[in-house]
Amino acid sequence: MSEITITFPDGRQKAYAINSTAMDIAMDISEGLARNVLAAKVNGEVWDATRPITQDAELALLTWRDKEGQSTFWHSSAHLLAEALEALYPGVKFGIGPSIDRGFYYDVDTGDRSLSTEDLPKIEQKMLELARNKSVYERREVTKADAIAYFEEKGDEYKLELLDGLDDGSITFYQQGDFVDLCRGPHIPNTGPIKAVKLLNVAGAYWRGDETRAQMTRIYGVSFPKKKELDEHLALLEEAKKRDHRKLGAELELFMFSEKVGAGLPIWLPKGTAIRQRLEDFMKAEQLKRGYTPVITPHIGKKDLYVTSGHYEKYGEDSFQPITTPREGEEFYLKPMNCPHHCEIYGHRPKSYKDLPIRIAEFGTVYRYEQSGELHGLTRVRGFTQDDAHIFCTPDQVKGEFLDVLDLTMHVVKKLGFENFTAQISLRDPKNKEKYIGSDEDWEKAEAAIIEATQEVGLETVTELGEAAFYGPKLDFMIQDALGRSWQLGTIQVDYNLPKRFELEYIGADNEAHRPVMIHRAPFGSMERFIGVLIEHCAGKFPLWLTPEQYSILTISDKYLDYAKELKTELDSLGLRGILDQRAEKIGRKIRDAEVKKIPFMLIVGEEEASAQKVSVRRQGEGDKGSMTAEEFAKMVEEMS
Repeated sequence: MSEITITFPDGRQKAYAINSTAMDIAMDISEGLARNVLAAKVNGEVWDATRPITQDAELALLTWRDKEGQSTFWHSSAHLLAEALEALYPGVKFGIGPSIDRGFYYDVDTGDRSLSTEDLPKIEQKMLELARNKSVYERREVTKADAIAYFEEKGDEYKLELLDGLDDGSITFYQQGDFVDLCRGPHIPNTGPIKAVKLLNVAGAYWRGDETRAQMTRIYGVSFPKKKELDEHLALLEEAKKRDHRKLGAELELFMFSEKVGAGLPIWLPKGTAIRQRLEDFMKAEQLKRGYTPVITPHIGKKDLYVTSGHYEKYGEDSFQPITTPREGEEFYLKPMNCPHHCEIYGHRPKSYKDLPIRIAEFGTVYRYEQSGELHGLTRVRGFTQDDAHIFCTPDQVKGEFLDVLDLTMHVVKKLGFENFTAQISLRDPKNKEKYIGSDEDWEKAEAAIIEATQEVGLETVTELGEAAFYGPKLDFMIQDALGRSWQLGTIQVDYNLPKRFELEYIGADNEAHRPVMIHRAPFGSMERFIGVLIEHCAGKFPLWLTPEQYSILTISDKYLDYAKELKTELDSLGLRGILDQRAEKIGRKIRDAEVKKIPFMLIVGEEEASAQKVSVRRQGEGDKGSMTAEEFAKMVEEMS
């Protein structure tokens, strides 16, 4: 065979010489396109753009506009960081250096030296100096014996440990300049496109996330093809610091953490509790409209429950230590998921097809022992509450139920002001089926149900292989916040497997036993994570219907306190929430404090207002809104909510 057929994303086909690279093909299309190509997707797998293609293939050329193109760019930047470190600090040892959502990091062991943020500008300059060499990222396959010999000579025990888990024939090295790394790739063609670099911070990280292993130095960074893009990104980072939910959560007195209670276990303060309860009330009302029945299950369960469900096998290492009892051999676990408990509820009495669908819902708290270095405010915790529900239905009801859950989830995200989101169809990795439970037939039916439902409503989706739950495929809602960052929040999952594992049945119209299908859904996902993201999305300025305090009454002097108290009583009776600031402070100070607390409205009361039985209304961040009665103000708030 001297030629191969390349199929492009639009379906066009063209013949090329065997061993042509994606870069060759890009050059054939346009020299300008070739200058922008960073990598290629060959038969669904991301490759180096310079890697020869030896057989017919589907090809997509990846640039900076593509997520995979950016990921490849940042992974290559991590290698450039490692090259700079090796040049500046001979003898440094390397762990792993992946790309992450917005940038990259590399875990390194600098021996007796210690790196701090003061060292970062020097490393950045070295990176840019090396990038200007336009060194080619050269891929080569090596035997395991040669790879071991290379890293033994370097004395890099971290790379040697990584090699332990690799099979001979699957090992590749990448080299740019004088730096050689163990890596499966892919990489950009050369270092030239890396024009702007910023190393963001230095942190400690345990080798392989194990607190009993060596602590390494993790250097985080980000890079771009243009300086302007880096400047824009750094401006967003500054804005993100202002919106950090940990900072705002403390300032607005929403939640706290206590070392005495335990890391990763949030404590909700009164104002945060008010927000959370309103979100729960909103969801509970929506669920009742849609035929859900609320349930409550324990925070713990016997080990056998999670062995049956498969959660023990998949989450056992991430669980808290088992709870033992005086009874020999009896073990309980803090529940990692609510679904096994809900399976038991379904199975507690016989069911007929006439009973289905059954929709049960619970705001259930679950527990995972996340590594301490991975904890992050509300968005990564060890105990979190899911707005969990499970629908048990017949196979022919799956699509209808899925569509109803899809409608509910989209209603939720739009109600909370998240206008931009991506629906991600998360499928199993066909090349790594051992990660999942269940038969191929059941997986194919579940995946088809999700795809058909999203097509029926015209929902734009992206598909990700390998992102399914271990028991079934899912539709994940990737929510974009005000800063353009993407967060995985709501999820819907179709599951043929847990009903089998728990031997759940219903009697069909044919009077025979049948297996129900289970749909898992959580539009908020984790309440903690959702609220953390919401705080940053709205910068602490919550929607009026959700905010704990809609107004603050500010008196110009104590002479008007009696009227202010009457006013608050009236506003309370009109269903509004607020406070009366009775401090002996000047009105300017009271206004500033209310602004900082992000209270939506300031109601100013002085002689003129008391005489007219009105208030002067000031909108947070906007200024004066005029004078009005309590009823007029209440109506305005209702219309704005």
